[in-house]
Amino acid sequence: MIIFNKKSFILALMIFLTLGLLAACGGGDDTSSEGEGSGDTEESSDSEESSDSGSDSGDAEFEEDTWRFVTEEVEGQVQYVYAEEFGKRISEKTNGAITVETYEFGGLGSETDQVDQLMQGTVEMAVMSPGFTGNMVDEGQLFALQFLFPTDQATTQEILNNSEALNTDLREQYEEHSITPLAYWSEGAMQWTSNDHPLKTPEDFENFQMRVQTSPLIMESYKKYGADPQEMSWGELYTALDRGTVEGQENPIFFIGDASFHEVQDYLTMSNHNNYVAMTTVNTEWFNGLDEELQTIVEETVTEMQDWVFEEQKAQNEEYLEVIKNDEENPTDVVELTDEEVETFREQAKEVREFYRNEVSTVDGAILDKLEEEIAEYTE
Repeated sequence: MIIFNKKSFILALMIFLTLGLLAACGGGDDTSSEGEGSGDTEESSDSEESSDSGSDSGDAEFEEDTWRFVTEEVEGQVQYVYAEEFGKRISEKTNGAITVETYEFGGLGSETDQVDQLMQGTVEMAVMSPGFTGNMVDEGQLFALQFLFPTDQATTQEILNNSEALNTDLREQYEEHSITPLAYWSEGAMQWTSNDHPLKTPEDFENFQMRVQTSPLIMESYKKYGADPQEMSWGELYTALDRGTVEGQENPIFFIGDASFHEVQDYLTMSNHNNYVAMTTVNTEWFNGLDEELQTIVEETVTEMQDWVFEEQKAQNEEYLEVIKNDEENPTDVVELTDEEVETFREQAKEVREFYRNEVSTVDGAILDKLEEEIAEYTE
């Protein structure tokens, strides 16, 4: 005969009910591990967009690795903060396994040094300007063509995002040199600065010592105006402007202000003659060697960053225009071109497109032709 002890029965019943309740809730271990992989930390709240889109890597395991990401600018400037934000998002999506080391200009050499390092795989990633690859990828010089893209920055960025001529055809040209452009984006419209007189007509460029990037087409553009273009790294530019070695230069407003070029220049001409296009690039062999999930994470993050960097460059260019206008110690006259003045430059600039087709392009201008058709679809 079995004798039930009342206290023992009640204790057993309580244990049974408790175990049943835990089972109904799914237990504690699985819920805890899901939370750790969700990236719901204070740091991830700074980049909410990265957790709202992209591949579900919360449960994935990644081997620890470090990627080197070089830029042509210094801490605080658009390229540098872009690389920092990119690294933050990659770390979140890989649960901290991947560290992206950001290098500012000069940390690993000049702009052309950085191109070589990416080609050789010494670094994995780089933000670079096509102007510094002009002697390597001839077709990339098309970004030097003045008055090619619309003056509206949002429209230009949309073209850069979606252009088949750039994201397929031009990309293939770079990949022949072990460089894969994953995205093109604008750091803002280019403006002219000068001493002695503002640059308002092609005649104002006559015998003018203009600093340019390493691109034969950029040099040809200024020769068409009658200028004397001088190739020079931007690290030497402030001193050269101060000493009169060169008389002027071109850059987006944020760069002019942050690099203090306006301190040694009398005039800022709002020409909007071009866009400072940057490329998010990777070493081709390294990228192709990543597993498929990591490739997807990189590509999705680059896509997410397109809207982010557009707003960042917009904010910096607006901020530094006010800095330049209100610098009482180093006054700089800000000059606006009239529609007639712009049209005069535009007509001369069109002649350089034929030079590009006949003397620069290795595909008879096919990529430029396609790009012009794409631009027309956005502007007509």
